[in-house]
Amino acid sequence: MRPAPRSPSRRPLAHAAVLASLLASLLAFVASAHAAEKFTFLTDWYAQAEHGGYYQAQATGLYAKAGLDVTLKMGGPQVNLMQLLVAGQADCIMGFDNQTLKAWEQGIQAVSVAAAFQKDPAVLIAHPQVQRIEDLKGHTILVGQVGQVTYWPWLKSRYGFTDAQLRPYTFNLQPFLADKSLAQQGYLASEPYSIEKTAGFKPTVFLLADLGWPPYANAVVCMADTLQRKPQQVSAFLKASMQGWKSYLQGDPSPANALIKKDNPNMRDDVIAQAIAKLKSEGVVLGGDAAKLGIGTITDARMQKTYDVMVQHKLLDPNKVDLKKTYTTRFVQDLKVMP
Repeated sequence: MRPAPRSPSRRPLAHAAVLASLLASLLAFVASAHAAEKFTFLTDWYAQAEHGGYYQAQATGLYAKAGLDVTLKMGGPQVNLMQLLVAGQADCIMGFDNQTLKAWEQGIQAVSVAAAFQKDPAVLIAHPQVQRIEDLKGHTILVGQVGQVTYWPWLKSRYGFTDAQLRPYTFNLQPFLADKSLAQQGYLASEPYSIEKTAGFKPTVFLLADLGWPPYANAVVCMADTLQRKPQQVSAFLKASMQGWKSYLQGDPSPANALIKKDNPNMRDDVIAQAIAKLKSEGVVLGGDAAKLGIGTITDARMQKTYDVMVQHKLLDPNKVDLKKTYTTRFVQDLKVMP
């Protein structure tokens, strides 16, 4: 009798299955890498909590999931963001309404497409005995060059301040600390905290946005031709960024903070923590229209207010600037990243 035939070995089939799986994984990886679009975003200063949403999107893979290979570049005191945008060194930059409107006056077609900050964090800082901003009338107020051509004319009109009170702010706290009659400009989560840590007292802080100063801040600004060439990439960047802001302020911010400190080794944990607390308590990102329309929203009404203020104070030539061309709501209206 012939021996019963043996069952064919299953080993070649198993090997084939493993190889097929490995090949599929490799193809998926190659396809993913190929699909990732390079996208460069330039921030307005050294890495800090005020940039946290973008770093969170990077650190947690939100950009990668959106099919983007995003590079975050830091700005700084000697960096001209608008110039770099025009030169094609960034797809979009972190800007603000006044800057974009002035750019159009100069023939630069820069467009605001979203605003992470519903409030401009610009503040006036006074010593504790000053309780009302009206009480600063007649006091010396230190304001930097940018403030002098943005909110200072508005402050003069609203509170009766005069140019006789104005002195340049040199980003040095010592004059303020040495003279209790002085007031100065600042940034919500920066100078007030530095004063508290340095001098041991809490200054009086007036957030201009809460007093009616209308511009957005931390806006995403792109050239008009970029919006025509790369609308899907811009949309994907905005969606992931605003999801990053939600995660940063309502979840665990540590992934972003690690990247922030890597880019900016001088940044301290306590500075980051208090900045996050201020962003939350003042509703800078999650408050205002963002609470009902979604993080990053911009509205026609707010843009019109900013435009009107600039025209009213002769900071903008309305004959050279068509407001409707300086921003678009078509990207943010579909984001719907709700707090």
